Amino acid sequence: MSVRVRFAPSPTGYLHLGGARTALFNWLFAQQQGGTFILRIEDTDEVRSTDEAVLAIIHGLNWLGMDWDEGPYFEIPTGGAVELREKPKEKKIEIKQKGKYGPYFQMKRLELYRKYAEKLIQDGKAYRCYCLYEQLEEMRKKALEEKRPPKYDGRCRNLTAKDEKRYVEEGRKPVVRFKTPQEGVTEFEDIVRGKVSFENKLLDDFVMLKSSGTPTYNFAVVVDDYEMEISHVIRGDDHISNTPRQILLYEAFGWEKPIFAHIPMILGSDGSRLSKRHGATSLEYYENEGYLPEAMMNYLALLGWATEDSQQIFTQEELILKFSLERCAKSAAIFDPQKLLWMNGEYIRKMKIDELWGQLTKPIINKNIMDVLKGISVEFKEYEEFEKILDKVKVAISLEQEKIKLLKDIPNLIIYMLKEDLEDKDYEQEAKERVLKVKGVKQILSDCRNRLARLEDFSEEKIENVIRNYATESGRKTSEVFHPLRVAVSGRTRGPGLFALLSFLGKERVLKRIDYTIKNFL
Repeated sequence: MSVRVRFAPSPTGYLHLGGARTALFNWLFAQQQGGTFILRIEDTDEVRSTDEAVLAIIHGLNWLGMDWDEGPYFEIPTGGAVELREKPKEKKIEIKQKGKYGPYFQMKRLELYRKYAEKLIQDGKAYRCYCLYEQLEEMRKKALEEKRPPKYDGRCRNLTAKDEKRYVEEGRKPVVRFKTPQEGVTEFEDIVRGKVSFENKLLDDFVMLKSSGTPTYNFAVVVDDYEMEISHVIRGDDHISNTPRQILLYEAFGWEKPIFAHIPMILGSDGSRLSKRHGATSLEYYENEGYLPEAMMNYLALLGWATEDSQQIFTQEELILKFSLERCAKSAAIFDPQKLLWMNGEYIRKMKIDELWGQLTKPIINKNIMDVLKGISVEFKEYEEFEKILDKVKVAISLEQEKIKLLKDIPNLIIYMLKEDLEDKDYEQEAKERVLKVKGVKQILSDCRNRLARLEDFSEEKIENVIRNYATESGRKTSEVFHPLRVAVSGRTRGPGLFALLSFLGKERVLKRIDYTIKNFL
């Protein structure tokens, strides 16, 4: 079998984490099987579908590192999601399409749906329904009063030509309903869940075409999957109740059914469906916060899937090699922001500094890191001067790399290392109160300053020898010396290795900062 899978989002908002995970599972399966991955836009919600949402979906998939063989695409601006959002309307981006099974937008396939709906009507497997809204509401209320599932009662199933003519003359616009079998069972074999069965009597004569002529989800998806020769339908298990209706349509047309795999939903920590109350659910949010796409792909893959040995960190190649629909869980996956944050830090720590810098040249919180750093050092008060100290910036980042969890945190983590002078506002209040106010700190800083001033070689090794010898000679614990010295030169209680930091700052800045601390806080 030639494997063909699709990701078919509705463009009614941002790309949700659940949608991104569904796309990823389809993409991994296609990559592993040497198959075709298709992006299809299901835009039949005419009120809520927007071009901006289409752009967000395409950009999100590109950011994660997924490509597709067929479907809509456009050239991603260098500014990424930020530029897309801020791009003036007059510079509208042209969305193109690739693949021979298009168009890949449902609203451009309306004639196709109408043709197939008419075929089912002619075959006696569908019918036009002229019921008014008030009649449908009456059916629904009566069913609820009788404690029955609300469903259409089939009153238009066997209209005569005379009845239809009368309704048309009254100006009623019909919907097209499918004639669902009233007996028997519809079942299918699901890769994740095994055999799944539904009693047909519990299903209703669902609408295939609305009175406007636009298709409903269940009808359009079957026509599209058939026309696009989809072999496997991999989607969230919230769609499992739609599957029997779709299978009945396949059978009515005499078409071969695809293989189904319903993957578990993603829930919040409280066990309810993942939503904004659990935190951000937009993929774009995580990009702008400074998460790496590799880390996000890795984490999404583990939401509902695992290897036998419970491996946590994967390269993209490992994910493709090891992914298996059979190892997808039946139970819901819990989204854990803290685990994602941990994983992002793991990826950052493993990156080479030039790779990390490459990530930092992308927009972060609507700013480029060079804009954030601009003007904080007397050494490059003009933007054009930045390149002159680029190597120094990279070293500063490498000193903090072990502690970085998000790209957006980097400017704040290194800013004090690049400034020429520190000011009162640069010193953490807790650091001043908890470290500098301790008895004897003024003497410690004065002694360290004098010893450091005599050093000609301001290397990490020489600095460490001087400071450790001082602690030993003065009978003090190293922590009693190290902590005040760190706060004096950085304004913070945490940071990179103390001696590496002092060496990076250089003798002149270290002495100036110690002097400033003694004068202003002691």
